Amino acid sequence: MPSRSPETWPHGAIMLDADHTQFALWAPDAFYVSVELDNGQSLPMLPQGDGWFVIKSHCPAGCRYRYNIDGELEVPDPASRAQDGDLDRHSVVVDPHAYHWRHSTWQGRPWNEAVIYELHVGALGGFAEVEQHLARLAGLGITAIELMPIAQFPGARNWGYDGVLHFAPQASYGTPEQLKHLIDSAHGYGLAVILDVVYNHFGPDGNYLHRYAKGFFREDKHTPWGAAIDFRRREVRDFFVENALMWLLEYRFDGLRLDAVHAIEDPDFLQELAQCIRQQIDPARHVWLTVENEHNQASLLEDAYDAQWNDDGHNALHVLLTGETDAYYADYAEHPTEQLARCLSQGFVFQGHLTRHGTPRGEPSEHLPSTAFVLFLQNHDQIGNRAFGERLHQLADPRALQAATVLLLLSPMIPLMFMGDEFAAEQPFLFFTSHHGELAKLVREGRRNEFAAFSAFADPQRREQIPDPNAEQTFHASQPRLIGSGTPKQQATLALYRQLLQLRHQHIIPHLPGTQALGAQVLGPGAVSARWRLGNGSELRIDLNLGDSPVVNPPQAESVWLLRQPPAADLTDEGQLPPYCALVSLTAATPLPPLDGERL
Repeated sequence: MPSRSPETWPHGAIMLDADHTQFALWAPDAFYVSVELDNGQSLPMLPQGDGWFVIKSHCPAGCRYRYNIDGELEVPDPASRAQDGDLDRHSVVVDPHAYHWRHSTWQGRPWNEAVIYELHVGALGGFAEVEQHLARLAGLGITAIELMPIAQFPGARNWGYDGVLHFAPQASYGTPEQLKHLIDSAHGYGLAVILDVVYNHFGPDGNYLHRYAKGFFREDKHTPWGAAIDFRRREVRDFFVENALMWLLEYRFDGLRLDAVHAIEDPDFLQELAQCIRQQIDPARHVWLTVENEHNQASLLEDAYDAQWNDDGHNALHVLLTGETDAYYADYAEHPTEQLARCLSQGFVFQGHLTRHGTPRGEPSEHLPSTAFVLFLQNHDQIGNRAFGERLHQLADPRALQAATVLLLLSPMIPLMFMGDEFAAEQPFLFFTSHHGELAKLVREGRRNEFAAFSAFADPQRREQIPDPNAEQTFHASQPRLIGSGTPKQQATLALYRQLLQLRHQHIIPHLPGTQALGAQVLGPGAVSARWRLGNGSELRIDLNLGDSPVVNPPQAESVWLLRQPPAADLTDEGQLPPYCALVSLTAATPLPPLDGERL
């Protein structure tokens, strides 16, 4: 772990009292830096060594400023706490204590209670508009909302993964106080709030760090987004640690989801980040730390992080539900049922197994609890990375999807759904940005070229039909209509989600701590039987058949049926599991042997 330099300063504009602010910029490649206020005043910053420029000045909350680099370039504060509009506008000094919290005693919820609803703030209209959905989500049985990235990006429309100013909530979504009001209101409904943060790269538009702080990056290592961030440097590590602590302490987020940590070249930074958070957060608070990680590093989940988004589980289920095997789904084309069984019993599918490229992926994960894995049928990626943003209910047999939804919401893994899943929303979720000029062209062409590996888009003319990410209509088409009476299909979907979440809260969540997987057995194509010993000693069993033919089912011990989906499933043929069916049962707390058959 790099040692802390005595010359390291807190990044950005930090209020010292009601009238004074300290400005600190790490600019090792600049000779001269000044703070330029919007009233025309120029404040030369004093060099402090190790590339730091610092000044303390009379500057109250609301003061608007930029940094001037070498008298040549005015830039926003890379640690701006707010912007007065877009990236080309002034940064704004923010008083972190200005907001008065209504639910100041909120301590969060235990991780085993997590039922996560991922949403895009912009698509729902902004921070204030998201509040309109809190009551219905809490009533449905959701316990946490997860915001896609909100760090300031260029323009008004973006998924958020092009964030440039990591400390500033996106201005087009609302003010810092409106974001705090959203979080405060969510806590009032018993909802935790998770923030998706991107610590693996900066967005390409509006990022000036290469001009005055090249040390943020290392040219010897590259990610899909360019030069890798250089976490070997103390100043760089502190930038992101300070950012994480700001969201958790000042904004009172209840957790962070770290995007694509496989693109972070210094994995010990991830350990340091988690350690710093655990040390500085009140032990009485429940703060959730989760990751997205293609490397399937089970070691990160042993003590540092609570869970990982389990793409393996999604990919196996997606192949079984849709039959699609293009691109990354090719790794799940040959044995998806066996892979699903391994996922349910051991967590990861790839635990050192070879991918389609012949390279090993993943670490053994059987020793981890089921709650170390976030399971989903779709999320922003798995919808939005489709050319036309179709949702799963538009691709799969509805009977099979209902059965898979039972698995999602009643298995001991932590369930995550994407906004609109509960309503079978008809609107797509497309990839959208608001870039301009040459970058807009590159993004549009790059987006279309991504699908060259898919057989349906081998023809370049077909790829031309893919919506332009920069078109305003692409964004508007992605805004789900979630409130209203809905169609019969939507009403039935909502009723199923409500029923399943009631069962989860009553029978699963209270007994998740200490749960152990007992194994999973392949019954036939698309059909598995999985069992778990819950923390109270009872046994949860889920028999799932996503296929169109009945399969032989192991004998059922004396159990309490929690659910049969569909409710009218024909179980008259003893030992048969009907097509498109999910059976969920609980057995009393007695010692039982593992399932007969193959343990995957």
